[in-house]
Amino acid sequence: MKKTEVSIIIPAYNEAQSIGEVVKKIGALYPDFEVIVINDGSTDDTPAIAKEAGAIVYSHPYNIGNGAAIKTGIRIASGEILVFMDGDGQHDPEDIARLLKYFPAYDMVVGARSRRHHASWVRALGNKIYNWLASYVANFHIEDLTSGFRAVRSEIAHNLLYLLPNTYSYPATLTLGALRGGRSIKYVLINARSRITGKSNLQVARDGVRFFMIIIRICTLYAPLRIFLPVSLFIFGVGLSYYLFTYLISGRFTNMSALLFTTSVIIFMIGLVSDQISQMRFERSEGDKFP
Repeated sequence: MKKTEVSIIIPAYNEAQSIGEVVKKIGALYPDFEVIVINDGSTDDTPAIAKEAGAIVYSHPYNIGNGAAIKTGIRIASGEILVFMDGDGQHDPEDIARLLKYFPAYDMVVGARSRRHHASWVRALGNKIYNWLASYVANFHIEDLTSGFRAVRSEIAHNLLYLLPNTYSYPATLTLGALRGGRSIKYVLINARSRITGKSNLQVARDGVRFFMIIIRICTLYAPLRIFLPVSLFIFGVGLSYYLFTYLISGRFTNMSALLFTTSVIIFMIGLVSDQISQMRFERSEGDKFP
């Protein structure tokens, strides 16, 4: 297969009213780019409209998930740089050029949404918490963890393919995995528009827990001590406080204090072992080269 410079991957599920215009605008602005629409089991005319507009269309037999569509797109794309964007009209194709201009200086460029994009203060607060937690895990300031509009080197996406979930939380995995691999990320402020049709399938409670678990999963995969060390120190602090309390009150060292101290040491040692395993695992899996 001939290698192209840029492949644009668009996951789509029942986006018949918007996908045609999105694909046509991309084709008009970037005629040399490969445009791939992954039809994730749509029940409307999404695949036919996308194909008529000029996209390469690959269809799932049923709805698997937004992340699964992205993974399919990564597997079949031939571009050296992959651009992910939605097919519901939220992302402006003109902003693709704003992302691509930072290559090859950066390995991934993400379109960061402004605060007013979020539909409610609850969702805005949730995203702020996700960004803070992810920034702690990665030791890097993350401006928009869940943005689905981004450009990334193809080899990085392929290396992280096995980690990506089938759900909407794939951007979090892709971001944290790239940062753990020592890759550079650039955030570009964009103004995401209101979707043309439908409404978001994200639910604050359900997907909030899911995003949290994804961050913890990536953390334990790539940086276990960022989880184990704080827990160990917290339990040690509780044990020390309890020991001081019982010593001042009754002048003795209790079994509970001993248990807390022992538990903190065990958790710390498990963290060290996990960190070593993670490092060896990472060194084996990181087979890509800088261009």
